[in-house]
Amino acid sequence: MQFLRDILDKARPNFEKGGKLEKFLPAFDAMETFMFVPGHAAQRGSHIRDGIDMKRTMITVVLAMIPCLLFGIWNAGHQHYLALGQFLNAGDGMAEKILFGMGKVLPIVIVAYGAGLTVEFIAAIIRKEQVNEGFLVSGMLIPLIMPVDVPLWMVAVATIFAVIIGKEVFGGTGMNIMNPALTARAFLFFAYPTKMSGDKVWVNTGTETGEAVVDAYSGETPLSQAIESGNNVTTVTGDPLSFMDMFLGFMPGSVGETSTLACLIGGLILLVTGIGSWRIMLSVFVGGAVMAMIFNAVAVNPFMEVDAQTQLVMGGFAFGAVFMATDPVTAAQTNTGKYIYGFLIGLFAIMIRVFNPAYPEGMMLAILFLNVMAPLIDHYVIQANIKRRLNRVKAA
Repeated sequence: MQFLRDILDKARPNFEKGGKLEKFLPAFDAMETFMFVPGHAAQRGSHIRDGIDMKRTMITVVLAMIPCLLFGIWNAGHQHYLALGQFLNAGDGMAEKILFGMGKVLPIVIVAYGAGLTVEFIAAIIRKEQVNEGFLVSGMLIPLIMPVDVPLWMVAVATIFAVIIGKEVFGGTGMNIMNPALTARAFLFFAYPTKMSGDKVWVNTGTETGEAVVDAYSGETPLSQAIESGNNVTTVTGDPLSFMDMFLGFMPGSVGETSTLACLIGGLILLVTGIGSWRIMLSVFVGGAVMAMIFNAVAVNPFMEVDAQTQLVMGGFAFGAVFMATDPVTAAQTNTGKYIYGFLIGLFAIMIRVFNPAYPEGMMLAILFLNVMAPLIDHYVIQANIKRRLNRVKAA
């Protein structure tokens, strides 16, 4: 890699102050720091609490999402061929399923990164600042929380909206108050609801000739089915969907959210490396389980009858708990606050699912709401600590 280092060192004077390409220094710096360890440290934002640089932090999170991405690619193909009545067993047609999934998922990833990084570069050039590595994570999160059949131009528009409105207007990486990836999903959900909900967006049903499959097919996710049938949910072919099927992710849904197992593998990577907060992850699952059990005790409709363990593996609950709720910028910062923050996310996620069938995936709204409330939670935790210590002084 020394030859590459020499090339960059030789080109750098052209991008520094007084050089012919001075205004493009942020773009050059972004490429250089992507390939080599940066020679500078973060000066603001939430990432100054650790000696690890931001690039390593973000790359670790991206690596943790790889199991979800790989499973999402396979599952996109698996659900497609189930709808066609082909390769009905999970192990059948592995190559065909992966190739089809790559053709559907990778363009979404490319568009998300392309649109987001373009905005990041432009913003950095205008502000004459360095390009932050924060979008390395957001650029992967956005495709993983999208339906497989979402139009690519919508992905681009949503990504641009999320970067500008969800992050750049607040000062960039480390300064945003809401998760940018969830901001993108919320934008599409309310601006183009027909492309983010219903039965037709979760599974690609087109054949090689472009014709759609409509007979004996249901593209409903387990969450949508649970509104009417409770625990009795089925696959796209109408066969019963077991708890283990949902845990492994053999069901329709967003690209990277269906497999709880893949999410837990990613969560383990985040915990081992010290990037993710176990307090938040644990409390999210506890909050969701408590709310589900309360509904089980007072069930008045089929959705309330869904048992707690099933609620936790349906939809994007596990993905949200592992990758969204633990965002170090938008989550609570105090240890006690993390317990409260995570517990309320899990509680509200299940509550929104059950009380408002129009939003069966309540995780998105629950996390965005608690993103806004996180500073208030930390404020009261700190004030309680101050009050407790003052009382100790008075008692002494």
